[in-house]
Amino acid sequence: MQTIQIDRVSKKFGQLEVLSDIDFTIEKGEFAAIVGPSGCGKSTVLRMIAGLETASEGQVLANGQRIQKPDPQRVLIFQEHALYPWRTVDDNVGFGLELAKVPAKERRIRVNEVLEKVGLSGFQSYYPSQLSGGMKQRVSIARALVLNPEVLLLDEPYGALDAITRLTMQNELIKLWRGSGMTVLLITHDIDEAVYLADTIYVMSPRPGRITEKFQTAMLRPRDRNSSEFVKLRHQIMDSLDIGTYSI
Repeated sequence: MQTIQIDRVSKKFGQLEVLSDIDFTIEKGEFAAIVGPSGCGKSTVLRMIAGLETASEGQVLANGQRIQKPDPQRVLIFQEHALYPWRTVDDNVGFGLELAKVPAKERRIRVNEVLEKVGLSGFQSYYPSQLSGGMKQRVSIARALVLNPEVLLLDEPYGALDAITRLTMQNELIKLWRGSGMTVLLITHDIDEAVYLADTIYVMSPRPGRITEKFQTAMLRPRDRNSSEFVKLRHQIMDSLDIGTYSI
């Protein structure tokens, strides 16, 4: 597994400063989350860890090595599932394995195994147009997991789902993470989601994004959203974000 270190990172797009002196570490196997206002650079942090962006200053490290390009061991999942509509579930999930020249027989075995993990056994021959929003996102997650990544990067993965499906997917994500030992970083606007899923939560300021506070919890899972500890942490994060001054 991988430890991810964001070492005094700043990022500019032209003259626009998006991130300023970001500094934090996600340990191997940790589940962390970042919350903050829109436009503060949360997704840019993910893209740098994924190797899709480079820092203007500072460095982003995986196990002490500078990240300079994408790596199949660090997989990024977006809010939009980005499935190929002309490919079946089976073919969508196995696409990365195809590119890696994995033999067809091994590919089928690995795809079937991961589809069972995400609750989609029996849907191999379906096309994206035949699936619900939650099922499409399961396919997207399966496509990432079939590569056996060490780091899972999630950019608002459930933002487009209805409330009930979102809660179900959160529980499934915890099960998948606990069974894999992956290092996970979640970007979310949903404070309840961050508290329910993550053990470490970073709060970012408006642009240029800075880490303003770090919260940690040792609450046992499954977490009770109505418990005093859960509600207290939620309120602490809301106070840190100064909700009411700006929208998140």
